[in-house]
Amino acid sequence: MKMRWIVTAALSIALAGSAVYAAKHKADEPGYIAKALADTGRSDDDRALDTERKPAQMVLFAGIKPGSKVMDLMPGQGYFTRIFAKVVGDKGYVYAYSPTEIDAFIEKRHPGADVTKQFAAYSNVTVLHASVNEIYSPESLDVVWTSQNYHDLHDSFYKPADVAVINKKIFDVLKPGGLYIVLDHAAKPGSGLSATETLHRIDEDAVKKEVEAAGFKFVGESNLLRNPKDPRDKLVFDPSIRHHTDQFILKFMKPRH
Repeated sequence: MKMRWIVTAALSIALAGSAVYAAKHKADEPGYIAKALADTGRSDDDRALDTERKPAQMVLFAGIKPGSKVMDLMPGQGYFTRIFAKVVGDKGYVYAYSPTEIDAFIEKRHPGADVTKQFAAYSNVTVLHASVNEIYSPESLDVVWTSQNYHDLHDSFYKPADVAVINKKIFDVLKPGGLYIVLDHAAKPGSGLSATETLHRIDEDAVKKEVEAAGFKFVGESNLLRNPKDPRDKLVFDPSIRHHTDQFILKFMKPRH
């Protein structure tokens, strides 16, 4: 009986500690992020991804806040675009840059879809639809964000994408002190660009080298989406690892001077 009481007490203390931690974490989350995640415009599919994508922490890491001017480069289904739109609010703006190189891919999966109207419900979002080699913005930006897509720039369906040109264009659209965030699936260290098309992964050191060559300064990274159990030798869509890949998140800054 005594042992049972000790185990029960220990469990109660542990649960109480977890509750305190969760409450503190929630308290540390700015209200504008909570409101963005509660946006009724987000689909059930989007919400189902929140646990693995950790959007609140991603927004904080990227420094996106009310009033920010942001580009979501290669937005896909717009998971982050919608969140960013609500975070930046009426005084901010989001540009979803949808490259024309993937128009055929989108048409095949979603016949008749018009990417330029993808975010029509959000008055502070504009879709920029042009070649990925011609990245532009109507105004200087605070943040350029790209998630799980940087590796694609090296793949055949994006040809003739010129990564050096693309990174320089991104450098040019950012304000001095602006941030470039690259989140992607990790390949094995030293593998360079060899797995971009076969596994949809990229060596983070290769990303650092390419981005810094455009004039950026590497200023930080987050381990929030790392998974040491991922062998990094499987296609990211493999059922055994999908939604649980090892992912790096790199932060680069355009120098202020």
